[in-house]
Amino acid sequence: MANTMKIPSRELWSYFGYGLGQCFSFGLVGSFINYFYTDVLGISALAASTIFLIARAWDAIHDPLFASIMDTINSRFGKFRHFMLIAPLLITGVTLLSFYKIEADTTTKILYAGVTYILWGTLYAISDIPFWSMSSVMTNDSGQRTRAVTAAMLGVNAGIACANIFFPKLAAFFSQYSNDKGYFMAALVMMLVGLPLMLNGFLQIKERVPPSPEKVTMRDTFRNLKQNKPLFIILLSFFFCVFHNVANGIYIYFFIYNMGDASLQMVIGLMGIVAAVVCLVAPMLTRKMPKRKLFMILCGLDIAVRVVMWFAGYHHTAVLFLLLGLSTIFVMMTNILTSSMIADTIEYAEYHTHKRCAAITFSGQTFTGKMSVAVGGGLIGVFLTMIGYVPQAQSQSDAVLNGLFFGICLLPAIGSLIRLGFMSRFTFTEEKHAEICRLLAERRHATPEDEVKVQPDGRPVSAN
Repeated sequence: MANTMKIPSRELWSYFGYGLGQCFSFGLVGSFINYFYTDVLGISALAASTIFLIARAWDAIHDPLFASIMDTINSRFGKFRHFMLIAPLLITGVTLLSFYKIEADTTTKILYAGVTYILWGTLYAISDIPFWSMSSVMTNDSGQRTRAVTAAMLGVNAGIACANIFFPKLAAFFSQYSNDKGYFMAALVMMLVGLPLMLNGFLQIKERVPPSPEKVTMRDTFRNLKQNKPLFIILLSFFFCVFHNVANGIYIYFFIYNMGDASLQMVIGLMGIVAAVVCLVAPMLTRKMPKRKLFMILCGLDIAVRVVMWFAGYHHTAVLFLLLGLSTIFVMMTNILTSSMIADTIEYAEYHTHKRCAAITFSGQTFTGKMSVAVGGGLIGVFLTMIGYVPQAQSQSDAVLNGLFFGICLLPAIGSLIRLGFMSRFTFTEEKHAEICRLLAERRHATPEDEVKVQPDGRPVSAN
């Protein structure tokens, strides 16, 4: 295998910082834009839902399209690093526009919300796809990639958690002085903190894995994606976090009606930060066992914890949050493994197609993540309707209370069971990845005659 490309700690911290700053924006839009549209901007929930639906349809087109373009480009900064200079400025600007309350008629407000939200999703992809793709070019070593992805995922989760913790307080503070501009000013403060974190990531992070020697065309990128069979198993496992996303949307209802205290929602954000710190052990665990096996164990633990939660009930708050905290750790760590395994499939597809296409590979993660959140958001309304939830009621029936507890407890367990089933079919192990990396290194230094020996039938074989 080629020499291990070790990533310096300074670089890992900078990678963490980029994810942190970027996900201030993701956390703000993901958690608060719907409320901003309906209760601040003043458009209907139906209009907001229509905007989200159109945006997801556009994502299905532009995410892989932009990624395929990225894979064809090389610059003096590398393949992806230059996007990390441009994207932070674009994301900051469009996030502020998304939370700006315009004074206009309802139709104009709906158009403004639609344009800014779709533009936000488009520009966010220009940042998120290169951000994750960098993990595949910072090093070619699977273990080092897990360290990089761990740093990135910790930044992502910490950014989302910080948005959920600090943004409501900032919005309430600024609303004292200007009720119309409270959300905008809060977003401005958050993004002014996030912008230098992202720009520092551009300055510090390095690309070490050389691009494919052959010129890559857009047609090549889609052929590369089609050949990447292990990727689709990982993405299916990733998508079925959708049930955890439903639970995330139900928490606020559960805390209000079952627990009688809406402020407990803040504890979820704090648990995210604690879980992110605990997940620092992920690289050490992957040195002890294969990622696939670890992923399946974590899914099994999540199922076990949530079953215990169901039987323990929710009348002991400390026990409830202890179990929710453990589940948060298990799920967050599976997402770290997901990104690391996605990075490893890049060499799989490169071996079979002779073209290295990292961006189109990670566009799958970006789109799947957006789709999982969107579908989860849509299912929340369906779930609340099924259990008989009454909007704005002072109290709910016992059937609704039991349904809400089921939604935060056993529904995610079903998701983990499905994820475990998909991952059981994943066979691209670390050993196979190491062998492919070795063969790719031989291919790069081989003569045309030698190359026939390296890959005679499209499968990894010894060059000798």
